[in-house]
Amino acid sequence: MKRLLPLLIALSSLAVAPALAQDAGGLKKAMIGQWELATTERSKTCVLTLKPDAAQRGMKLEMEPACATALPFTKDIAGWNVKGLDDIVSLQSANGEAVIDFTEVEAGIFEGLRQGEGVYILQNLAAARSLAKSMDQMIGDWAMVRGNGAVVCSLVLTNTEAGNDNFQVFVKPKCDPTVAAFAPTQWRLEHGQMMLMSARGETWRFEADDNAQWRLVPDSANPLIMLRQ
Repeated sequence: MKRLLPLLIALSSLAVAPALAQDAGGLKKAMIGQWELATTERSKTCVLTLKPDAAQRGMKLEMEPACATALPFTKDIAGWNVKGLDDIVSLQSANGEAVIDFTEVEAGIFEGLRQGEGVYILQNLAAARSLAKSMDQMIGDWAMVRGNGAVVCSLVLTNTEAGNDNFQVFVKPKCDPTVAAFAPTQWRLEHGQMMLMSARGETWRFEADDNAQWRLVPDSANPLIMLRQ
């Protein structure tokens, strides 16, 4: 429980974040402040400060100097705005063209796509840093158990990058045939879920329950649960 508590606190902080889906004027006010722009699992990050001051097109922003190295496309970003009926948060070039557009996928979490590059996440800086600390708590030995407590597999979650913002998983010998057939090789946290992925592209998703355990979803009468060792 103590090991998972930081993660649950981080997820709770996201859950109670103010819902930002509202009229454009209200959303603009809610967006003012510091935000983290990052790849889906924060292997590359950039801190933005969205300001209320009007620019030639949209509103002003500031970026940390390291942004251009971490995320090269940010060199083209000169301002920000909220546009359309769908409350799109747009990071724009000096001529007002969108460098990347974000839509809210959860309270306080925005997702944007750059063709040929992938998905990027924009979220409140404090919440993002809390989640990063929680990810560190995930590294180490885990057991997969059934609802009756029987251990069916042991595995190790590492912080070794495996590409596409995933990290390596090592499965120990003598696993249950179902888990052995799945054979996870990578993991990541995504929107509060622990995701295990096989080399064949299969994905198992686990959600933290009220007992600080991670249960495979959808749940079943004979659940599969992940526990820290």
